[in-house]
Amino acid sequence: MVTERTYRKPPAGLIVSCQAAEGEPLYGLQVMRYMARAAVRGGAVAIRALAEEIPLIRQEVDVPIIGLVKRKYADSDVYITPTREEVDAVIASGADVIALDATGRPRPNGETLECLVAYAKRRAPAIYLMADADTLENALAADRMGFDFVGTTMRGYTPATEGVSIPDYTFLADLKVGLRSAKLIAEGGVWEVGQLEQVMRADPYAVVIGTAVTRPKDITARFQAVFDRHAHAV
Repeated sequence: MVTERTYRKPPAGLIVSCQAAEGEPLYGLQVMRYMARAAVRGGAVAIRALAEEIPLIRQEVDVPIIGLVKRKYADSDVYITPTREEVDAVIASGADVIALDATGRPRPNGETLECLVAYAKRRAPAIYLMADADTLENALAADRMGFDFVGTTMRGYTPATEGVSIPDYTFLADLKVGLRSAKLIAEGGVWEVGQLEQVMRADPYAVVIGTAVTRPKDITARFQAVFDRHAHAV
């Protein structure tokens, strides 16, 4: 067990994901700390970030942080905090919450989500856990497993949900009714204020917005697509 410290539960509200994964234009430039600072000044109550970025982000903001590691393994499609090694990295980063893939897909090294949850709780008993789910079945399983938060992060990104339009408002409503203990966090596909208005009808505990705030390449490409459509129409 690690030396116990105080972990802060993210309050209800807007959470901004500040991530620059390998291969993205801002990766390695250490600018997510400033994205986080701007997000908090804009009203964000918590930040979601890669473990490697968290120590610097901690220097800029004093809000709870949801931490994760993105790592690919040859024997699994799970890449969000997939093994014990990544759990250890998130704990060491100073995060308040560990985000874990909870899609039900086979994990690397034959580990199971249940074993990973138990391991995380042994290492840091007071830390909070967030399940990144894709289906109702997997979300409810995570709830029964003892996760503190269940997010819709992986909706539309797994074979079981391929082609699903996000935000999936019906899915959010079903989760709101079905979850017994875990708090519902809506995440994925929110680009516009109007979409957020519809998401809020499901009364989630919190909403995570990432790309629409902190990924300028994707924001630019979205506008560029409109120009391209008009250019082709001429």
